[in-house]
Amino acid sequence: MTRTIPGFDYHRVPVADEVALNVAVAGSGSPIVLLHGFPQTHLMWRHVAADLAADHTVIVPDLRGYGDSDKPAAARTDTYSKRRMAADIVAAAAAFGHDRFALAGHDRGALVAFRAGLDHPDAVTHLACLDVLPTLDMWDVLHGVTAAVGFHLYLMAQPPGLPEQLISAGADAFFAFFLDQWTKDPAAIPPPVRAAYLDACRGAVPSIVADYRASATIDIDHDRADRAAGARLTMPVTVLQQDWGAALGYEAAALWSAWAPDLDHRTVDAGHFVAEEDPETVAAALRELVRR
Repeated sequence: MTRTIPGFDYHRVPVADEVALNVAVAGSGSPIVLLHGFPQTHLMWRHVAADLAADHTVIVPDLRGYGDSDKPAAARTDTYSKRRMAADIVAAAAAFGHDRFALAGHDRGALVAFRAGLDHPDAVTHLACLDVLPTLDMWDVLHGVTAAVGFHLYLMAQPPGLPEQLISAGADAFFAFFLDQWTKDPAAIPPPVRAAYLDACRGAVPSIVADYRASATIDIDHDRADRAAGARLTMPVTVLQQDWGAALGYEAAALWSAWAPDLDHRTVDAGHFVAEEDPETVAAALRELVRR
């Protein structure tokens, strides 16, 4: 079973009280931090990370609650807030001597990256978000039967207990559903990587649910407060995503522009797992971003 990226060194990095992240690092040059999405681990960046390591220091953590990082019990409402998870990433980069870095995230990792850009503008020099909308906008655009594509969002938003029980009872089937349905190229996630994802998720159901529950509660509060205050992402921002807008009735570039004045928004001809399905396009876009 594949659990590591060849050529990368692995570290256990303390980032908060009783929380340490599993972090892969390779390369040299200006730093880029890559954050994974659901239902994956840092392995989703294996192709892009290896490419970028030719001319950058590449830092690839498992988010708190995922993969081989610590999974604290959600004893507080903010244990898995994107604000707290973003602070983890800033602390992890600092542990390697980088107070300023470019940051890219996919899916859940993109929401953490978005929050890091708002909360830590002095640390995040460039920001890329892959195939996601900001939390507040995501909930606003889901409506009617088209919201069925996000059924898991509503399931994991429920109070603790039932979601964890239902998902744990069929964890492999639940997480494999997204790996199967959200990719245009199944070969992009080969069997050893797929097995690693399912194994990691199987052991992290409570923390994954807590992460999603935060996005239906405290993360919305943080986004609303920033929107009311007129907060913006001050760094150059690149967004790569599928063209979901036509089906769900929104204009993604307009939603992102409200948060990111310096925006390069592009649609991609790939499935949700774009970093695995089209790593060349993603790596090229990140290199263009850091040159801005």
